[in-house]
Amino acid sequence: MNIFVSKSVIVAFERIWTTPNKYLPIIKKFRGVITPDFSVYRDMPLVMQQWNIYRSRAIGHWLQENGVTVIPNIRFGDERTYELSCAGIQKHGTIAVGSHGCIKLLSDRNYFVSGLKYVVDRLEPSTLVVYGVAPDKIFTPYKEKGIEVLQFDSDFMRSRKAVSA
Repeated sequence: MNIFVSKSVIVAFERIWTTPNKYLPIIKKFRGVITPDFSVYRDMPLVMQQWNIYRSRAIGHWLQENGVTVIPNIRFGDERTYELSCAGIQKHGTIAVGSHGCIKLLSDRNYFVSGLKYVVDRLEPSTLVVYGVAPDKIFTPYKEKGIEVLQFDSDFMRSRKAVSA
């Protein structure tokens, strides 16, 4: 399975948010999509974090209503957003999480590990789609629980591999 996300795709998230009907015919050409990953930074005001989680869910719901298969992207900041990040997500399904930019620094990694544990305990997913690195130290416990972990390189990782090749 090939997945490619670029900065132009991130800009497209805003376009999809503001004019979704324009992009629906393009999106429907795919077998499914992961809901947009609007940023949820811990240093953002809480209401902005909540707004970005809401926007991802709203687009996902709208896409489903329009016949698109959707994998919910779970994005959280700190413990204040954990519950909301799981709201409306079906248990025992497939979910996506982004690790890019979330685990390099120890302080960020601790928040990511804690949030991921909350999400997995709450949603009990059958499959985790990871965008970015999926270190064994973080993801092996979930694999041992029988959760399938599918890792895909981030755009940054792909660019580094292309430079070194």
